[in-house]
Parts: sequence; C-alpha cells; structure tokens
Amino acid sequence: MMTRLIPNIFYSNLRDGLDLFVTCLGFKVLHQDATLAVVEREGAKAYIVENAEFAARDRPQVTIETDTIDELYSEISSKAPAMLHPNSKRIEKKPWGAREFAVRDKTDVCVVFRQF
Repeated sequence: MMTRLIPNIFYSNLRDGLDLFVTCLGFKVLHQDATLAVVEREGAKAYIVENAEFAARDRPQVTIETDTIDELYSEISSKAPAMLHPNSKRIEKKPWGAREFAVRDKTDVCVVFRQF
C-alpha cells in the first residue's frame, strides 16, 4: 500500500527553500543539516535539498490538496502576500471543479493549494 508521496525540491541555496516552506507556509523543520531539510505540516512533507546543479534543471510545481483552503489562504496572504503567485493570487474555482490558489518563491518553485 502506498501512503504518501514526498518530493525532493532542489535549491541552489537551502535558505530559499526554508523561506518558502517554513517562513511562508508554516512547515516545521523535522531535520536539517548543511544540504538537506525535511519539513512537514499536517502530514504534508517535502525534502528541501541544496544542489545547484539539480536546481538549475528543474523548478517544480507541487500541489497540496486541503479541506481548509479558506483558512490557509487567509494565513498565507496575511503572512506573506508577496509570495502569492501573480496568476493565482486569489482563490478561484477552476473548470475541473477545484478551488485553488498558489504561491511562488523567488526561484520559481510553485506550490498550488487545491480543495475539491
């Protein structure tokens, strides 16, 4: 049985990833060393990895499904409004029926929040 998918997200500077996931999104650091941080919030996890070569190749979009999108939007938009994605800075209902908004950091990593 598969229970969870946990992405590795690569950054040239580990601090940039921590700014997005910890400072903006409120994740907690479960582990951190010189090139890796494991972060978690409410069961959603990510491995933030410092590796300039891989960071230059890929700027991912990660989607987190939630059942509290209004509360998350309120929290994130008041704490870090500059990180709201310019093309998805408000909760909008999408043609596929989901309500979504997104954040994007200065390295172009995008996190979409989705509620059906």
